[in-house]
Amino acid sequence: MRTRRTLLISAELQRHAAAEGGKKNLAPCLRVSVLRLSLRTPRAASRGVARGCMLAAVFASTVTFAQNSLNSAQSTPNLGRPIPEAEIAAWDISILPDGTGLPAGSGTPEQGAKIFAAKCALCHGPEGKGGTAAAVVGGAPLTNGIDTPKTIANFWPYATTLFDFTRRAMPWQQPRTLTNDEVYALTAYILSLNKIIGPTDTMNAQTLPKVRMPNRDGFVVRFPEKMP
Repeated sequence: MRTRRTLLISAELQRHAAAEGGKKNLAPCLRVSVLRLSLRTPRAASRGVARGCMLAAVFASTVTFAQNSLNSAQSTPNLGRPIPEAEIAAWDISILPDGTGLPAGSGTPEQGAKIFAAKCALCHGPEGKGGTAAAVVGGAPLTNGIDTPKTIANFWPYATTLFDFTRRAMPWQQPRTLTNDEVYALTAYILSLNKIIGPTDTMNAQTLPKVRMPNRDGFVVRFPEKMP
């Protein structure tokens, strides 16, 4: 009886293996499993048969799913299209500390003051001293304690970050609506308010990376050779 049951299971598992295209890889494993089952006691063999059938069914389903996924991937039409460089450029706007990525254009603190009053002062307050949004001028030394508010002047290590953030996120209700000249002018104005550059200095792709922020050396740089 045990031998007959074993042979029936073996035949059934062999049919599974052949139907799923795994005859070479699947069948030997199943034969070994059945052989092990046939060496047990009748009761243990009965339980083993049930477990073996369950495991075989799960394995067969997995093989079927994998095969169907492969067939589906091979038969799926090519979707999408190559992205032109011009479209990538619209999103590739990150500015590195050494100025890599800075666009053409320029601006002065005087020009930035007018733009700030029209587009920024509503939130950041007159002359950037704070309003519903944070102040962009001033800031106590960080050595005053861990609770000292971090500002552009006392915390940011690179002036290029100011350009990057302003162009990317400001004004908050209409981000990325400022022209490059406007961003340069606003950057120059904020740096001038913080006494980091002079009131007549012009900011552009060449001069901005050369601005040294007060907290420039307040960070541990992992790749110093890549820093300006």
